[in-house]
Order: sequence, then structure tokens, then C-alpha cells
Amino acid sequence: MTHSKSTPLKINLGSSGINKEGYINVDIRHSVNPDVIHDLNAFPYPFESDSADHIRMVHVLEHLDKPFLVMQELHRILKPGGTLYIAVPHFSRGFTHAEHTHGFDISFPYYFTMRFPEQFYGAEYELASLKLNWISQITMRYLSQLGFGAVTVFLLKALNVVFTAVGNASPMACSRLWCFWVGGFEEIEFNFIKPQTVQ
Repeated sequence: MTHSKSTPLKINLGSSGINKEGYINVDIRHSVNPDVIHDLNAFPYPFESDSADHIRMVHVLEHLDKPFLVMQELHRILKPGGTLYIAVPHFSRGFTHAEHTHGFDISFPYYFTMRFPEQFYGAEYELASLKLNWISQITMRYLSQLGFGAVTVFLLKALNVVFTAVGNASPMACSRLWCFWVGGFEEIEFNFIKPQTVQ
């Protein structure tokens, strides 16, 4: 697929039929009509090095074989200063889907900074923000279709606001203790930046 150099390159990896306007949507399945068909377990991805302004992966990384290799490949594709948005299951609810092979915690960014050189995985990212969600974006879209009545949906959304706010007051305490008291948190969001100067 051709892309104009004059417009920012934004890539939606694992689009799963939720194709975003203004993005190059990538998926392995023809049936979801992506712009590019590619197996995200196969490297390299069909994009030039230092070419992307923004990459997003929403509930994809947990399905892939080697998340750290994926992070290295995304680092290759991103421009210096480019941004990466990832949403994945929090480990406390990460394995409720039969094909999830990985769960994630707030410690995930530690593997991509030279502040912890003994566990650095070769792709330097700055963490711009992190957020825990008691109910994931995906579940939130389908609450009514899951058979919940209007009152239950309202209550779940209200609880989501409360539990999400409390969980994000101290993500470390939430991950170590509090998440187990409320049935687990479904999602964790990361916003990364590729440093202007790569170490």
C-alpha cells in the first residue's frame, strides 16, 4: 500500500475489523478487510524503518508468540519521537480468553528502559502514561450484547469509573493487592514514545 510522505503514517496493527480512518489497518484475516494482510508473528513487518508517526495495538500483543520481539520491531518502524499505544489484558484477568498466551502488569515498561540494564530487551521507549481499566474497551462496547439489562449496564459502568479511579491512584498497590478484591482489572493501557536519541 502506498503512503504519501506529506501525511503522518499511522498504523493500526491487528485491526480485527475495527478499521480506523487515517490509519493503515493491518490484520492476518482477509475477512476483516484490512488495508494490509500480514501475520504479526512474522518479521519484518512490511514498513520501512523510522517511518511511522504513530502505531496502535489494541488487544493484540497478548495473542502473539514473542511480545518482546514485537516491541523491537515496532521500535524499528517508529520514527524518533513517534508514539506507540498498546492496550492489553492485565494479568489479573489476562487468561479469561482461551487464546491469550501472555498477561501484562505495570512492570512491562521496565524491560524497555536502560534504567534497568540487566533486563533491557533492546528497544528503548519512554513511558508517557499508563492506565488500568477495570472493564476493558472491548467489553465496554459489548455490555448490552452480552445480555446485561440497562440497569446492570449502568451499574457496571458506574463501578468501572470508581474502581478504575481507585486502581490508578496507585497502580503498584492495585497490581499487588487490590485488583484481587474486585475480581481483577481487565485492561492496562500504555502510551510509549520512541526517544529522539536512541541509546
